[in-house]
Amino acid sequence: MSDTSMTAAEQTLADDKMRAEIAKLIAESAKINAEARWYPIAVGTGFAGVLLTAGVAMAKLFFGA
Repeated sequence: MSDTSMTAAEQTLADDKMRAEIAKLIAESAKINAEARWYPIAVGTGFAGVLLTAGVAMAKLFFGA
């Protein structure tokens, strides 16, 4: 055997660390996907608010409402 071989305990520890990293990456990917799904709704809501504000300002300016 060479000096670079792992014991069973070391291999188990390395496997556990790898599984933890994979779980972390999966959780981060799910979060990013959820944020990407809601982003167009947030932008659209903001844009609608800008249009509504501009419409009210125009109405007050031109119609004195």
